Amino acid sequence: MDDVPLVEGNLPTGHRTTVRADMPLPTWRKLNYGVKPTKSVTAQVDDSVGMLEAYSEVDKDLAKLNGNSPEWRMSEDVPHLQAMSDEMAATIFYGDSGVNPEEFLGLAPRYDSIGTPANKPDAQLNSVELANVLDAGGATADKQSSIWFIVWGENTVHGIYPKGSETGLQARDLGEQTLFDNEGGRFQGYRAHYQWKMGLCVRDWRYVVRVANVETALLQDPTTNAAAIQAVYEAMIKARYCVPQINNYGNGMYYCNAAVHAMLDIAAVQKANAALGYQNVFGKDVLTFRGTPVKACHAILETEAVLT
Repeated sequence: MDDVPLVEGNLPTGHRTTVRADMPLPTWRKLNYGVKPTKSVTAQVDDSVGMLEAYSEVDKDLAKLNGNSPEWRMSEDVPHLQAMSDEMAATIFYGDSGVNPEEFLGLAPRYDSIGTPANKPDAQLNSVELANVLDAGGATADKQSSIWFIVWGENTVHGIYPKGSETGLQARDLGEQTLFDNEGGRFQGYRAHYQWKMGLCVRDWRYVVRVANVETALLQDPTTNAAAIQAVYEAMIKARYCVPQINNYGNGMYYCNAAVHAMLDIAAVQKANAALGYQNVFGKDVLTFRGTPVKACHAILETEAVLT
């Protein structure tokens, strides 16, 4: 969530984007021959915004026992804030408005099958498969994970919030209220309301790459499953080559779950792979792969289905 840039939507409930569907084809002109006019192909896409909300309630007398300080109230609210952040991160990856209309559409439903672009035959792809969903080779049902390579930016991939609204998580202290316990009993307490309106806009699909079918169980023993680990390394390299003009929008970021991140971190410590290392970012060592940061995100599952 720290990395996602937010852009105000142009709709009260989301954002309408014109995406580039195809590029114009220039012509080599000969003398006495003309050039046929061409144009690029665009399409309009509407991305919706979801509303994530929570209430925090604490007993008034319990607050008094703890001095009713803002610090104590915040300590009681932290679990709610963490839960909302976790849910928002999970929705960025797995949200499916087609199944749950109250959510916004995340990345996994958009990048849900492995293949190569129709306009690039296999003979031209050679050993680097220029597709935006790559296969790391895992085959056990419901035991897969993904590594994501994302180049965030206003022209590539970004978060959205409704037109005319405030960005980010909004908190409102509702003050003293009459609250109810699980059996209908009443007591005085304090209530806070939290709301987060957000969606996801993939303005240019080329700047997101999914390395699918990463079977984390095969990554625990590098001596027994060296081939599986090598397949992950190669897929991560291919992911960068799927993205055009990467330096125009930044260097991108890898995201993986904790198990995959641990495997990469161990390999970096053991110097088992020269491509893995560390960079100091604001006084903190960050794991990198070929100079690109690799971040652990607990929202990325280890129970994904095998993509075909």
